[in-house]
Amino acid sequence: MSNRGSFSNKLGFILAAAGSAVGLGNIWSFPFEVGAGGGAAFLLVYLFFCFILCFPVMVTEIAIGRKTQLNPAGAYEALGFKKWRILGLLGIISGVVILSFYNVVAGWAFGYFIELLSGHFEIGSQFSTFIKDVFKVGLYAMVFMFVTAFIVSKGVSGGIERASKILMPTLITMILGLVFYSLTLDHAFEGIKFYLVPDFSELTLSVMGNAMGQAFFSLSLGMGALITYGSYVGKNDNIVTSAAFITLADVGIAFIAGLMMFPMVAYLTDGTMEGAGQGAGLIFTVLPGAFESLGPLLGVLIGSLFFLLLSFAALTSTVSLLEVPVAYIVDEKKIKRNRAVWIMATIIFVLGIPSLLSNGYSGFFSSFITYVGAENATSFMDFAQNVANDTFLPLGGCLISIFAAYAWKTKNLNEEIALGYPNYMGSFIQKYLNFAVTILCPLVLGTMFLLTLLQTFFGVTLF
Repeated sequence: MSNRGSFSNKLGFILAAAGSAVGLGNIWSFPFEVGAGGGAAFLLVYLFFCFILCFPVMVTEIAIGRKTQLNPAGAYEALGFKKWRILGLLGIISGVVILSFYNVVAGWAFGYFIELLSGHFEIGSQFSTFIKDVFKVGLYAMVFMFVTAFIVSKGVSGGIERASKILMPTLITMILGLVFYSLTLDHAFEGIKFYLVPDFSELTLSVMGNAMGQAFFSLSLGMGALITYGSYVGKNDNIVTSAAFITLADVGIAFIAGLMMFPMVAYLTDGTMEGAGQGAGLIFTVLPGAFESLGPLLGVLIGSLFFLLLSFAALTSTVSLLEVPVAYIVDEKKIKRNRAVWIMATIIFVLGIPSLLSNGYSGFFSSFITYVGAENATSFMDFAQNVANDTFLPLGGCLISIFAAYAWKTKNLNEEIALGYPNYMGSFIQKYLNFAVTILCPLVLGTMFLLTLLQTFFGVTLF
């Protein structure tokens, strides 16, 4: 256990876990998912998934981690359920796959920071060319992975917690500053209207599935991150309030990222909001033009600040994603933390090379697979995201709930949650969490997993 470390206090855990949750998912993918989902209708479904379904899963994951003080695979075995170890391994594999392509996107963000710092505003119109430059983007991604590994190598309190205490307040300050700026732009109201006034005709099964995937991705659920972080939490910490703070931080930052983003889109489109749902490249194609209009000095300042913010957000998540397989190696293979970190960082970077090549550089990886019933081929990066993020994470959340309710039993879950929460037993929170873990989460997450699986990979839409 001496190799594992722990958080120094509850605040350290909350900031680190919130940092895990707050990342590119909030500032990069959340705005374009909202845009593709028609705006406010997607936002409402996303909030539902976060608070009603994701929160109980988060509490359960943290409780399992704290009870066992082990990595996701070791945790199930330590509770006496060796066959469930595969669920922990599924989470670890999901995190590794996600980090492999996430690090490439982090390389884009860091690269844009460098480009805009030098006043290269044309990078927005050159996005498709930029992501094909595998040597430049690969170098940025390598630098990003190195910084991630360096932080994780310093341990739980000395690396992850210390970095989170700096990165999270800085991140929030930067994003709030950019929100105030974006609200002063022409046509800002049209952007806010698109974002906050729902059009329920836009609400489809696909939108709901994307909202569920976004919620699980942004909250780092189903991939073992919160079981791992929970294993470093003290027995006297209140898991429920910690999970509530983490969920609020994640949702709050995603929400204000939308307040920042859509007024900028409205400004560039003269209020028409055309292109708001154009996809993953939204912030990389839209924003440089908005920053250029501010003039050479202010444009460089605001533009580089935004992509530095995006890089900071990515870093808080890459740190937690790397910690999951590192904890597994430290616990299971008895390898020292420093060595485990650099081994896993190298392996994951190499695993990310196909994603790096799949944005136009390599025809094979750019058109990697064609799903049943699909007209166009899917790139390797999108395929990795569909498998690990859209499929494995909700499946993991569903199975974690089933495990807690029917294998480990809610009685044992309640006893662990009650540590640090004296008024938990008999409370409304206990009754709701038990209902959610026993019935609601398995039913809804299981159904959404199956529907998403059928629609994404087999072109079958049941509703």
